[in-house]
Amino acid sequence: MALIAVIDDDETIRELIAAALRFEGYEVVEADNGAAGLAMVREHRPDLVVSDVNMPEMDGFAMMQALRADPAVQATPIILLTSLQEREHVRSGMTSGADDYLTKPIVFDELREATAAQLNKQLMRQSAQAQATGAAIATALSSQKKQLIRLYEQRLLAELGEKWPTADSVVEDRKFSNATVLFVDVVNFAALAEKLTSSELSEVVHQFYNNAGDTVYLFGAHHMQFVGEGLLAVFVDSADTDTVNSGLRAARAALGLVDSAHRVQGYLVNHFSGRTLPRFEVCVALHSGAVTLAKLDDPLRGKSQLLPVGDTVSACLLLQKQAHAAGWKIAASAALQREVASAVQTGRRKRFSLPGRTSAMDAAELLGLSL
Repeated sequence: MALIAVIDDDETIRELIAAALRFEGYEVVEADNGAAGLAMVREHRPDLVVSDVNMPEMDGFAMMQALRADPAVQATPIILLTSLQEREHVRSGMTSGADDYLTKPIVFDELREATAAQLNKQLMRQSAQAQATGAAIATALSSQKKQLIRLYEQRLLAELGEKWPTADSVVEDRKFSNATVLFVDVVNFAALAEKLTSSELSEVVHQFYNNAGDTVYLFGAHHMQFVGEGLLAVFVDSADTDTVNSGLRAARAALGLVDSAHRVQGYLVNHFSGRTLPRFEVCVALHSGAVTLAKLDDPLRGKSQLLPVGDTVSACLLLQKQAHAAGWKIAASAALQREVASAVQTGRRKRFSLPGRTSAMDAAELLGLSL
């Protein structure tokens, strides 16, 4: 059975997490600070680390950096525990080596699902590593160390339908010669709306889009806004982000959105067990190219908004609809694939005819990240 290291200076929380994991059949070792936790990880070589962020002697980030720098244990997956007020810090952790995060107070169903997901990924990783060359392993480990710098001015949306505010410093259109557009939509929204009351549907929507906003924000979206029931995000490269390019960050966010949808499906099963509901599923499209963030003045409110425009944006929206019709979860255009090179795993490929466009678009089904 898998061995899990739990690191938290709060004895009550640590013991509750350890008890919940032991109940699931896992072996658990515990430490009450980052320094002791790092020593414990080096000694016991656990299959997974579940660690708090704020701890004495050595916090969770310092512990994680030391772990990632140690070749003997650097591939160990890490789940960070944090409060909702610590999103800014967690974003840095997610982009510098953490594999997942959970917010306090801990929901044990989420802990169980996140633990199982990371252990399954670890098994797949170990199987692939047995066949991979040393160079491929070195590349994967190097990619885990890449850091993103917090540089974006937009705050995380908390309510569905609220418009994403623009930064006061934006005074004109912003043009990006190469950006990555992500569009995610709930594919069964109309069917769910028919089966649920408005208050029930609102709760389901909040379950997904609050998590989706966190995911997109943590992986460095420069701009995001709602389009109907969907969420549109723009990722850009800048001088402050010289490690992970916009395409790879968008790909990681897309995979996180699909995981979020799986969790919402679990919520539907748990809270509406006696009712027959359509599955909660999403479809994501990714496309790279030139994007302009057009500044639009709102005379009624005296504010300005940014609207992503350009062929890259419209093509991404069209690709999402075609990908859903093809039964794909995530569609990556050929332009996006050139951005991420061999860092992702792809499946089926297809040349999509997009309505209103004279030329078709080559795309591949995005399945995961390369090891």
